[in-house]
Amino acid sequence: MKNHEIDFSAVRGRIKELLYAYVKVQSFTNTGGERDTEAFFKEQFRRVPYFRDNPQYWGLYPLADDELGRNVCWAMVRGRGDRAVVLVHHYDVVDVEDYKLLKPLAFSPDELAEALTEHKDLLNEDARRDLEEDTFLFCRGGCDMKAGGSIQYALLQAYSELKDFTGNVIVIGVPDEENLSAGMRAAVKLLAELKREYGFSYQMMINSEPHQRKDFSVGIFSEGTVGKMMPFIYVRGFLSHAGKVFEGLNPSSVLSEIAVRTEISMDFADVVGKEAAPPPTWLYQKDSKNRYDVSMPLSAQGCFSVLTLKQTPAELLSKVKKVCEEAFDAVIQRMNHNYSLFCQATGQPVKLLPWKVKTASFKELYDEAQACAGEIFEKDYRAEEQTVLKELESGKINMMEANFRLVEKIYDYIEDLDPRVVYGLLPPYYPNISNIYFKGITDAAAGLCEKLQAFTVSTYNQRYDREYFYTGICDLSYINIDDPKTQRDSVSGAMPLFGTYYDIPFEEIQEISMAGLNVGPWGKDFHKLTERVCKEDLYERTPKILDAAIRELLEG
Repeated sequence: MKNHEIDFSAVRGRIKELLYAYVKVQSFTNTGGERDTEAFFKEQFRRVPYFRDNPQYWGLYPLADDELGRNVCWAMVRGRGDRAVVLVHHYDVVDVEDYKLLKPLAFSPDELAEALTEHKDLLNEDARRDLEEDTFLFCRGGCDMKAGGSIQYALLQAYSELKDFTGNVIVIGVPDEENLSAGMRAAVKLLAELKREYGFSYQMMINSEPHQRKDFSVGIFSEGTVGKMMPFIYVRGFLSHAGKVFEGLNPSSVLSEIAVRTEISMDFADVVGKEAAPPPTWLYQKDSKNRYDVSMPLSAQGCFSVLTLKQTPAELLSKVKKVCEEAFDAVIQRMNHNYSLFCQATGQPVKLLPWKVKTASFKELYDEAQACAGEIFEKDYRAEEQTVLKELESGKINMMEANFRLVEKIYDYIEDLDPRVVYGLLPPYYPNISNIYFKGITDAAAGLCEKLQAFTVSTYNQRYDREYFYTGICDLSYINIDDPKTQRDSVSGAMPLFGTYYDIPFEEIQEISMAGLNVGPWGKDFHKLTERVCKEDLYERTPKILDAAIRELLEG
């Protein structure tokens, strides 16, 4: 292990220097500010002799067709052998609106701490104690997650100074994690290219997202991450005047019934061992009317977020179809019941309304329009698709509006105008992954978590529990896959924007497939005014734990 011994007192100083410069970069998600990180990255690595002498081992990797021109920042230290460990972090941050008058100080930890000391009324009891005891560093992006990135960069620089290094370490900084993970999806292609060029055997990807603690004395290692899918629902109703309610079908009633049956429903929440995904919640609901009149809306639409531990897209969409059918049936039964009461009250003969339960997946609706109009439909749909993409890029519409515009375009060519529910998926799609599922795990990676747990107890007398899934959603979702064709087919058939606005490199994910682990510092209040990271974890524990993990994977 002598070839892997580094000076941690020097690493500590580097972490602080890097972090203070890193957080100064106001790299807000999905803005040009993310590009400013690239200048920081180049300035830091040009100072390091190893990277000055080996420019082929670091650089910027472009995100394809990115309207902001963003890049993945990457650097690696090459040593003996083909084993490689990948360290990843994201450098985009959320906005600072909640800082109010303290916004100018949000990216200056020391100045912010002084200001917060004078405004303790803004802080809850826990945050006030952490500030007074000076045990946590406060600033936007310091916790989530430039602390982890600074640790990774500092360790990489330390490895670059070693004369005889075993293995290879790659550090990747990615943009856009807080939005659609475009950075990580590009990084997958970079890693595939590096593997082909250098013959790497990827042992593990280690993310350094901050972890939260239920017990302050117990840390957490995560051997995977939750997945995320966003089912969309489009309900086509049947128009009628508000004074003739039984002559039409209000799509808002069907959408509402679907929402009631899915909102925080544990039927959609995966459970694996003692871990459970939080149940779903709705993020968007509206009808198609853009002005007042006395007619029912023709359609209503919405989407909800589902976190997963084991569900595939096909399994989730099967559940969505079932709940749509049940909700639609419940609305029809309720309408028939009330119509019978209305008929009795007005002396009319009682009869059933004409509505029947009808659902269609996005692909089924698309195929129906294609069967009706063939090439004429295809040409018109592709033209609308290009128009929608341009409006998306210019910010005139959002992703959800773009999605439903395409569904509406299909309806221009649908001959069956009976009420029905259409369902599918919106971007992004984060696959759930965990080492307990991954069949290709290497021997070095298989028992790593237990070895790190023993290391933290012996070194710090501190326990770290293991969880199978990081619950905050992270870029580890894109590190391994078993069946890329099945995944691509199930997503592309359900997602109108797939392949144009949004794509996932399933084939390259299979090519680089490796185990995953999250080892990050203890943090609190992500995305809030009181976002902060534990200084002892930042400067002392996490760097040594990461180093122990890397040594075990490369040499163990």
